[in-house]
Amino acid sequence: MVKPGRILSTFFLSTLLVAYCAADVGKAESEDESHAASKGVTYDARSVIINGKRELLFSGAIHYPRSTPDMWPDLIQKAKRGGLNTIETYVFWNGHEPVQGQYNFEGEYDLVKFIKLIHQNRMFAVLRLGPFVQAEWNNGGLPYWLREVPNIIFRSDNEPYKEHMQRFVTMIVNKMKEEKLFAPQGGPIVLAQIENEYNTIQLAYREKGDSYVQWAAKMALGLNVQVPWIMCKQKDAPDPVINTCNGRHCGDTFIGPNKPNKPALWTENWTTQFRVFGDPPSQRSAEDLSYSVARFFSKNGSMVNYYMYHGGTNFGRTSSSFTSTRYYDEAPIDEYGLLREPKWGHLLDVHKSLNLGKRALLWGVPTVEKLGPDLEAIVWQQPGTQVCIAFLANNNTQQPQVMNFKGQPYLLPPRSISILPDCKTVVFNTNLITAQHNSRTFVRSEIANRNFNWEMYREVPPPETAMKTPGTQEHWILSKDTTDYVWFIAQLKLEARDLPMKKDVVPTLRVASEGHGIHAFINGEYIGTEHGSKVEKNFVFQKPAHFKQGMNHIAMLSFVVGLPDSGAYMEHRYAGPRSITILGLNTGTLDISENGWSHQVGIDGEKKKIFTEEGSKSVKWTKPDQGGAITWYKGHFDAPEGNNPVLITMDGLGKGMVWINGHNIGRYWMSYLSPLNAPTQSEYHIPRAFIKPKDNLIVIFEEERGNPTAVFISTANRDTICSVVGEQHPPSPRGFENKAGIVRPLVNDLKPKAELTCPDQMKIAAVEFASFGDPLGNCGAYVQGNCTAPASKQVVEKHCLGKPTCKIPVEAAEFGNISGACAPHMPKTLAVQVICGK
Repeated sequence: MVKPGRILSTFFLSTLLVAYCAADVGKAESEDESHAASKGVTYDARSVIINGKRELLFSGAIHYPRSTPDMWPDLIQKAKRGGLNTIETYVFWNGHEPVQGQYNFEGEYDLVKFIKLIHQNRMFAVLRLGPFVQAEWNNGGLPYWLREVPNIIFRSDNEPYKEHMQRFVTMIVNKMKEEKLFAPQGGPIVLAQIENEYNTIQLAYREKGDSYVQWAAKMALGLNVQVPWIMCKQKDAPDPVINTCNGRHCGDTFIGPNKPNKPALWTENWTTQFRVFGDPPSQRSAEDLSYSVARFFSKNGSMVNYYMYHGGTNFGRTSSSFTSTRYYDEAPIDEYGLLREPKWGHLLDVHKSLNLGKRALLWGVPTVEKLGPDLEAIVWQQPGTQVCIAFLANNNTQQPQVMNFKGQPYLLPPRSISILPDCKTVVFNTNLITAQHNSRTFVRSEIANRNFNWEMYREVPPPETAMKTPGTQEHWILSKDTTDYVWFIAQLKLEARDLPMKKDVVPTLRVASEGHGIHAFINGEYIGTEHGSKVEKNFVFQKPAHFKQGMNHIAMLSFVVGLPDSGAYMEHRYAGPRSITILGLNTGTLDISENGWSHQVGIDGEKKKIFTEEGSKSVKWTKPDQGGAITWYKGHFDAPEGNNPVLITMDGLGKGMVWINGHNIGRYWMSYLSPLNAPTQSEYHIPRAFIKPKDNLIVIFEEERGNPTAVFISTANRDTICSVVGEQHPPSPRGFENKAGIVRPLVNDLKPKAELTCPDQMKIAAVEFASFGDPLGNCGAYVQGNCTAPASKQVVEKHCLGKPTCKIPVEAAEFGNISGACAPHMPKTLAVQVICGK
């Protein structure tokens, strides 16, 4: 019975009581303990039920084409070590069917291999089939050829679209069934998704949008996969499809399942913000991320999927409009496959804490009690038992507060949640990180940078052709998305009287374009570039140009940076120049938009594949000069030292693409500066799988006037590890276990400790910083505060030097006297930074 002063949360209680009343708790417990062998996936209001067991799902998004197959096993294993039991991925239609009827399931598109690796690691899989996926992926995953199907309207109740969508989804489902990859067949796939965030555009299609949602659900259910289907951000998901939440704080923003028998699932918890070229750095703290997870699970959530857990790389031309090549680098596993701490470790701890209270979460009944201004306790307790878990929340964003809960005081930092898996012992607070930190270091390779021996091949604007149209044609209609580049060429005859009479007056070429950018040449001379942005793709190019008496050659290289990945009516998105005028002529402004234009799709080097060893022999390479537009550069390098991930820094260049041994590692754009006056991305990942031991071919296509003399290759590591733990930190949840519903410590000493573990079986080689007092800064940049224990470094060296892992007690007795201006009773903090080595 609920006591006065307690308020039951209407957000989740009504749905939970339906499930609880319908369930025989004792029987369910018995099945849970005996690990019921029945195969199948169902759900109730509390959770997804897999093989007869309710489950808490901790999932991470890893997209198979954004990393190389040799990276997949390590990424999946690191995800599992991070406390995940599920891997989620989209399915990328345009990668699997780039040409209609021609399928690709090889290399990085080997979906079956990826799902089987998940299964080999005894993890579940969530397959988001879409087939529209958005995902900052080119055209949202839809193949370009789909645009050319007569009378098609994407993602609506449109027969041509539905026919192709159903054919592709059916083909993928059948492939999964043939390999026995759905859970009822003994495979790992426990959930499947149809469509993707359709509510955001549904109103644009009116009744055709409503009927399309109904059709998509019916079509998916008819495939008989025997696992639940989900629709993310779809409030009206038709039964029995589950509507799910996407966002940063679904514990507070999700209105809940649209039927009381459906569980609350979170399909995208954004671990950071993806970046587009021109963006400054963006981050999301480990504290905020863990707070959102604790909040959601305290309010009836039973699944979280981190989008992304590993972002990876947008190789080649796979990114959507203006999206950078590096994708979600601030995720728990960074672009190179290295653990980003403390995000990875802090999330591991929240997963461990929730699992310690798993029985109470899955079989308990919740109550919410307000215990003061901005203070609330959410308690899940299994009726008739002592099994319970408590979430103590301080919702004040500025001040710490003390909560009196069950007769005990608990100190809560600002905007934080403490988890008590037995309703007594704090094992985790979202704002108090006990996990280690690390800092990424790029080490310039001596071997790889010895001598690239650069050579160049410069393209020239093509001549006008006999095939002309009155005006400029649309960019994508011409290119069919086989290339970023289309030439627009025209001839213009000017008489002496047309040209300015004054020497200080120079005509101006003005081009209004629908995106994304152009490079312009007049009589073979490069006059400049201009481009739009992710927010506003349209732009106006205006540059002075030296026209001459007689025939003038005008050439514009239009470029795009990926098809859009979102919005309604995506089949009607356009790019390229639409209005071309010349200003400043003696005879006035001249509109040449309809003067007759010829077009050439692609650039010469692409067609000849000069980024390959064989193709590079088809052109004459020369000694490089100081740099010029539309220029190819070729060099060779040996593999860098060791086995660490490899990257190339594109200093000195403007915009273009890079190939390593014929593999396109993506677009670079160094000249598009963020508001911080720096490139959005300077380093570009070269997977080890692309590199040979010796004589690797590197080819750079530079659109602007850069040159590669300042380019260099490095390796990445996270061998600098740190810990920041205070006297008021809770013990790590890794020091506890749950036996038969009872939470027990694994060690006798539960005082806070700074814990350090070197990666890759290395040992702690040096202590770079140590201070027990009030240190400042972050990993890689600590400084002493107002006070410190002089013996700090010696204490840390005693516990850690030469060891692969160590624990340092965070207590005054360990460190002796404190020197400085700190108050005697002020809680102290230990900050440690060490270097790991072989």
